[in-house]
Amino acid sequence: MIPVNSVLQVGHFPEIMQAEIDRRFTPTRHMDLTAPPPAGNFEAILIRSNTKLPEALVKQIPGVKLVSTCGVGYDNLPLTYLKESGIKATNTPGVLNDAVCELAIGMMLSLMRRIPESQDYVKSTAWSKAPFPLTTTLAGKCVGIAGMGRIGQDLAKRLEPFKVKLAYSGPNPKQVPYTYYKDVKDLATACDVLFLACPATTDTDNLIDSAVLEALGSSSYLINIARGSVVNEASLLYALQHKKIAGAALDVFNNEPNPNSAFLELDNVLLTPHIGSATSETRIAMTNLAVDNLEAFFTQQPLLSEVHY
Repeated sequence: MIPVNSVLQVGHFPEIMQAEIDRRFTPTRHMDLTAPPPAGNFEAILIRSNTKLPEALVKQIPGVKLVSTCGVGYDNLPLTYLKESGIKATNTPGVLNDAVCELAIGMMLSLMRRIPESQDYVKSTAWSKAPFPLTTTLAGKCVGIAGMGRIGQDLAKRLEPFKVKLAYSGPNPKQVPYTYYKDVKDLATACDVLFLACPATTDTDNLIDSAVLEALGSSSYLINIARGSVVNEASLLYALQHKKIAGAALDVFNNEPNPNSAFLELDNVLLTPHIGSATSETRIAMTNLAVDNLEAFFTQQPLLSEVHY
């Protein structure tokens, strides 16, 4: 059981997630992140991964011992301060893999086969005047994945039936039957489609720069399901505008929910509003894991998915 007035919920949760939280316990809600926290003996914070947790706010809650993040990413947390203060953190990995991988493959196929444009072509009656332009098939291509973690491995397994060659990059090789490249630039040179599935860290900040995009080449595609910070957006915009790469599918951006307006003017992009985990089933599962971590903390059980930073 989670004691009353022991958890501070920071920020907004969508209705379906809030209903699940309220079904299991009663948090104290704190919506204005710039305001002082309400009075209370809070030992834990509950937050979504798309809400930035201000270090200044945490400092005003001296009793906090845990931050439970609802989402796989934890780049929204003041990690240095949490570590220095001995405050633990948890996230919700695994339960969103299916939804993220489904979207990733859907984005890839939609981009390469130009599915959104083809629907508009039919609806505009342009089809009656001329056939739709030819597109690009996936079979026989080399698909690279930058980041062979949980999501990267699940994505690779889903790609195997598409008759593609698979390769990946990351800090170290994994026990997987795919070609490994230490350097993401070498991976980009080798592949026709490059997925980004790595975490947002100082090591991956601007990982995809002009050199990597140049290596990817004019007939290849980039799909980002990681974080906007992994890509140097200025370099990507230049590459797209000057056809240095064939196209990009982006679910994440540097400035969400107001991405650089230059992306909106391009015809070689597919843009989605950070919906990798945005299914009812997944959001409920994420919420429950976040609350399970809170219950484990308050009952002095091992945390189910602790972040080790």
